[in-house]
Amino acid sequence: MAKLYFRYGAMNSGKSTALLQAAYNYEERGQRILLAKPKIDLKGENQVLSRLGVKRVVDFLISPEDNVYEQFCQFEKGEEPAALPTHMSLPPVAALLVDEAQFLTGPQVDQLMLIALQKNVPVLAYGIRTDFQTVAFPGARRLLEIAHTLEELKTICRCGRKAIFNARKVGETFIFDGDQVAIDGMNVTYESLCGYCYLNESDGRLAPWDQQ
Repeated sequence: MAKLYFRYGAMNSGKSTALLQAAYNYEERGQRILLAKPKIDLKGENQVLSRLGVKRVVDFLISPEDNVYEQFCQFEKGEEPAALPTHMSLPPVAALLVDEAQFLTGPQVDQLMLIALQKNVPVLAYGIRTDFQTVAFPGARRLLEIAHTLEELKTICRCGRKAIFNARKVGETFIFDGDQVAIDGMNVTYESLCGYCYLNESDGRLAPWDQQ
């Protein structure tokens, strides 16, 4: 039986690069994959972008109201606009790869599990666990709860320790208040920090409720 995988890490841990490498590995062996990402991720619009400069257009975008299981079934059969002519058969889907999975809703993560269990197709979801205030994204929280396999992709803080938090910056200033979602490059940037450096920058505040 196929599994749901959650491969997570702090910003700049190479998640999109790893996803694109996995897609390449499948296709190098003649296997068909589908690639998706949440529509809310405006960076690259309909593409997965690696910080190494590698990019690829996704097969479909996921809006908050979408049923991912139904989307998968549609594209699995080749009903997407770029599908092959109806007299040609498509090979079975060997895997579904999802970038920026933290932006999915909880029910959409459950739908990924259904794809793995009912369609017997491995689902490889890539994303970050927590926002700039160290609070879990809904999609990441549900993945941590139900994924068969959790794999951490590691990166380092500026001090050399393992980075675990994603600190938000406007210009050169760290900020710790604001909306949960602000896409990198859209007036903000992010820096991956270890717990020690995060506390130093946030004046000892680890989460929003620390203000109370």
